[in-house]
Amino acid sequence: MIQDARIRWEEGDLACSAFWHSENGIAPHKKVVTAHDTLTADDAYHLACEGTAILWKGDFQSARQLLQALVRRIDKPSKKSKRAGKRVDKLGEATTQKTAKDIFNQYRLVKSQRARILGMLLIQCNADHTISLRRAPDITQACLEAYGVANQSYVVSLRELLGVISAYEWRKNGLPILADSDGEPVYVHPHYGVFSPVRGEYIELVCNAPLPKALDTDSSAFDIGVGTGVLSIILAMRGVEQIIATDQDDRALVCAQENITDLNLDSQIEIVKANLFPSGRAALVVCNPPWIPARPSSTLEHAVYDPDSHMLKGFLDGLKDHLIPQGEAWLILSDLAEHLGLRTRQELLAWIERADLTVLARIDTKPKHPKAGDESDLLHFARSAEITSLWRLRVQH
Repeated sequence: MIQDARIRWEEGDLACSAFWHSENGIAPHKKVVTAHDTLTADDAYHLACEGTAILWKGDFQSARQLLQALVRRIDKPSKKSKRAGKRVDKLGEATTQKTAKDIFNQYRLVKSQRARILGMLLIQCNADHTISLRRAPDITQACLEAYGVANQSYVVSLRELLGVISAYEWRKNGLPILADSDGEPVYVHPHYGVFSPVRGEYIELVCNAPLPKALDTDSSAFDIGVGTGVLSIILAMRGVEQIIATDQDDRALVCAQENITDLNLDSQIEIVKANLFPSGRAALVVCNPPWIPARPSSTLEHAVYDPDSHMLKGFLDGLKDHLIPQGEAWLILSDLAEHLGLRTRQELLAWIERADLTVLARIDTKPKHPKAGDESDLLHFARSAEITSLWRLRVQH
């Protein structure tokens, strides 16, 4: 987030400014105009594409409709741009064949450009997290939970604000992860900025993998990168008596602690702020690192992107110092990066070997999320072939 930054605009002859808030670290926009309900979607799209931000002064629900209109214009370009795109694609096919990595980079570029345009529609919030626009919703609690207490008025992109509102609903309603012994669903409540465990296939892997025999004599586990606390909760409900869960992100630590306390699991799970491992050793060490070895473009992408596989390699390299004899490590990892040309299976196996580890078994499953079957997705070729695995690892002796 940009600290102590202000965004400036004019209303008639009056120069105005407010605190600028961006969770993605976007700098305050230099060109800002105010707009009301009379602004057309086409004009808004042209302003946004040219780099002019739009501070909305009209009806709040009209702003939401305008944002959706901008989405449609981005996702369905004009006939002129389609013809130009076809000419470019035809020329590109004649000169070079795109690699999987090229397509991934193109995907990220398109995604970045899309986010930039949609982020140009701005909303001003008061210091008490209210909005002085017609038909504005009550966002006070949602913003308090995401941003904390504000001491001055601030401007934020409508797209980010809607994300905050959506995250608040996730947190309030919760996400079912498994059933307890009575068949009742167990929920976790993700916080804003904490990765939500919506990919149920990896949760099923941790629920069903055979527990290591070492737990019979030392019922201890480490959960590296706790997030919402979902993996620690599963291990506790499977009978592991003492679990230490770590993370570096303060939001994740607060989120995990809240979920653990709500489920009355404080006696089994301890939350510790740490870079990867806590001190000591355990019979089981689990980790679900970010799956894509690429640089995140925002703070909210750190749960998805792991530059140069830094966390993955750090986890593997540290296991021999944190597993008891005959203890196991569970690495939950998708092979999506392999299909995207960002990492090879040979590299992964070499890192495992270098860390003095051996593979006991690998349990595989196919993704169930909607994108895996979306043929219009630019990364469909990789998502449709993706396999998520739980790697059972042990230190070589």
